Amino acid sequence: MHPSEAIYCQKSEKLEGKTIVIGVTGSIAATECVKLIRELIRHGAKVIPVMSEWGQKIIHPYSLEFASGQKPITQIDGSVQYVDICGDKGYADLMLIVPATANTISKIAHGITDTQVTIFAITCLGSKRPITIVPAMHISLYDQPIIDENIRKLKNLGIEFVQPRLQESKAKIAFSDQIVSSVIRTLGPKDMDGKKVTVIAGSTEEPVDDVRVLTNRSSGRTGVELALDAFERGAEVELLMGGATCELPSFIKTKRFSSSSELVDMVRKIKSDICIVPAAISDYIPRKIKGKIPSSKKSMSLDLIRAPKIIEEIRRNRKKMKLIAFKLESNVPKKTLISRGKGRIRAAKLDFIVANDVNLVKPDSNEVIIIDKKGKTKEIKGPKSQIAHEIWSAVLNGI
Repeated sequence: MHPSEAIYCQKSEKLEGKTIVIGVTGSIAATECVKLIRELIRHGAKVIPVMSEWGQKIIHPYSLEFASGQKPITQIDGSVQYVDICGDKGYADLMLIVPATANTISKIAHGITDTQVTIFAITCLGSKRPITIVPAMHISLYDQPIIDENIRKLKNLGIEFVQPRLQESKAKIAFSDQIVSSVIRTLGPKDMDGKKVTVIAGSTEEPVDDVRVLTNRSSGRTGVELALDAFERGAEVELLMGGATCELPSFIKTKRFSSSSELVDMVRKIKSDICIVPAAISDYIPRKIKGKIPSSKKSMSLDLIRAPKIIEEIRRNRKKMKLIAFKLESNVPKKTLISRGKGRIRAAKLDFIVANDVNLVKPDSNEVIIIDKKGKTKEIKGPKSQIAHEIWSAVLNGI
């Protein structure tokens, strides 16, 4: 068994059955392609490497053969592989050009087919197969009018671009997670295409004094997975994130908040089609004490007041927006959990609620019950990425 088979669909089945041609050109960022190919396979893709001559000077074809389990195409021969794979009757679902140099971008923009990568790309254009380009080059090459014009020309032809990271005077290759999510977005169901989605996640921190805060336990992971899955389905996503311990995706538009009062100001400006709120928001907040409470005190009492209800504030401002909340309980029977969830749907005029028990929450997995406003329920157990996908499927298609 080839090593690539051991990781097939390890993370998801979102690219299962999809064939991706990865065009590798002569940038030092070509060394990142081994990791990228493996990530695509972990989501179910079959990856066929195509390497330009300069790409082969940066990374050896053996490396990409190890990564993909496919022999890289390193020269064009009489079998005209580009027609077989990317022509009208070809079987490729997408061509991913990564890294894409200024030279390769310009050649594709002008229909030049003198490298292995560009002839595959021009063939994809002719057969109307999707192409995604991931640029990588020095900033003086990227930030100039000729490349800018060529990129605009290719975008007008329907080619997607994954923006580079502008750091250290370089247009660096995007991170693998962004590239993979962009590929899934292109090849996915697009059932949220055109939708504006707001995800509110993480914990609030309510100040006790100038130093201390009261907060809730939350990693923010469920919110991140919901934002990623909505992005991959085609949505325009905004993530409002409080305290979090998980890594936040750099390519999702994110605004941070600390306290519930800051969040109230944010939610009044929401203009989305759908809002989902897995955030751990304080129900009670302390009356802040000026300065720092002396640590020498043997005991002390805090005066807590009711915090503003974020869900009610959202519904008050956006009466027709689809609104999904979360209901967290501790050590209650399933019947009680569902009953309380249904009561919350009615009280807050929700479209759905996701109910769960804190004792079943793990760092990477959870067990939840989705409830709609008609009282229908669906139980989901598994990785948080799978739960996010199932929640959106229920919201879009019903239970």
